[in-house]
Amino acid sequence: MKRRSFLKKSAAAGAAFTIVPSFVLGGTHVPPSDTLYVAGIGVGGRGGGVVNELFKSGKVKFVALCDVDMKRAGTTFANHPDVKRYKDFRKVYDNHLKDMDAVMVATPDHTHASIALPFMKEKKHAYVEKPLTHNIYEARLMATTAKEMGITTQMGNQGASGDGIRTAQEWIDAGVIGKVHRVDCWTNRPVWPQGFKKITTGEPVPETLSWDLWLGPASMRPYNSAYLPFKWRGWWDFGTGAMGDMGCHIMETPFKTLGLRFPYEAEASCTTIWSGDFVEADYSEACPPSSIVRLKFDTKVHGDVSLNWYDGGIMPDLPAELGDGEEPGGQGGGSIFHGSDGIMITDTYSRNPRLLPSTRMLDFTPPDPSIKRVETDHAGEWVNACINGGETSSPFSYGGPLTEAVLMGNLAIKAFQYKTLKEGKKHGDWDPYNYPGRRTILWDGEAMKVTNYDHANNWVKREYREGWQL
Repeated sequence: MKRRSFLKKSAAAGAAFTIVPSFVLGGTHVPPSDTLYVAGIGVGGRGGGVVNELFKSGKVKFVALCDVDMKRAGTTFANHPDVKRYKDFRKVYDNHLKDMDAVMVATPDHTHASIALPFMKEKKHAYVEKPLTHNIYEARLMATTAKEMGITTQMGNQGASGDGIRTAQEWIDAGVIGKVHRVDCWTNRPVWPQGFKKITTGEPVPETLSWDLWLGPASMRPYNSAYLPFKWRGWWDFGTGAMGDMGCHIMETPFKTLGLRFPYEAEASCTTIWSGDFVEADYSEACPPSSIVRLKFDTKVHGDVSLNWYDGGIMPDLPAELGDGEEPGGQGGGSIFHGSDGIMITDTYSRNPRLLPSTRMLDFTPPDPSIKRVETDHAGEWVNACINGGETSSPFSYGGPLTEAVLMGNLAIKAFQYKTLKEGKKHGDWDPYNYPGRRTILWDGEAMKVTNYDHANNWVKREYREGWQL
């Protein structure tokens, strides 16, 4: 099916649903068996890991596996030799829509929404890797569609199903550190080269790769191995940088425990890149090597909360209560909660909550557990919810707003990067640029609009290549 026809068909399905899938048996949408029939799309790399997690549940049968790079997905294909293989997700849609209950999407960030939404509009449950989407508009659309279709969803931020986030929530709710006014989040990402000039040269496309399908909604350009298989994360057209890569894992801790929603303002500062002696570069197509982002939220319980993000080797201020040899987190990142009655630290994925100074833990009696723990893993929780009904730890109604907050940070970074030439100046001159976006960005979350710098609204939604519009 051609892309345009495919989009028309999926849009019509969302407006008037005519095919009843196997799992729709009334309000609880329980399948006729304890098997969930899943199509996996993007099954190399991280996607292969999700396929393994789903298979491990013992309740999933794959009806199709799809990847634009047959070589990168080779291990997954070999592990499931009897499952039909595809390069084009539209053929999965055409050939297996009646056979499947759910879709798993673990492609690069820029194709999450384009691939997941047509299946969601057919009332297929959806598991989509983090960040949920590539831009704020898509995150809102994914959450809205999931609600309208009444489907079971899960964003792939695995820490949301862990014990750590629940323990941290219980401590915050019990007032262990009082009212929280500031949280510092940090990561060692990017752990890939980032901050380069635009790639203009091309290379032969590998025989196993469909470059056109990989590009998806992004504009056509020559293939270059500098993008694949992993470094696409550092290019705005495809990825969401260090903040998009780890924000849904690390910022999730304060987002969940403090009941955050939309930030009302954001500002950023980033590394200045020099392409020569005294020559400032303009590499705004690439995510910066390092950045600091400051977001502000209004909360019902804690009042104004400042959330500060640090990446690329930049660290937050170390609390005076931190002992010698102690780290303000772990596993390459973490969160520091500053409260009126103390400090709490968590590692990446919300693991290992603890109080500062660490001696406070010696006689600390934690509140009794009040939040139910997840008995399986993140993927298994979604499988069980699809089959039996019930909640997941990161449904799109939650993962969507979390992704929006993360991507609001990226919008502030793009605003900081944005440059215009001064009158009479050219690239390569000394001090050639104006920086109109280097300001505090005011955000109306409900309206999904920047209110004090209209140019920034261009980054709320992307431009889609012809045939790939949502």
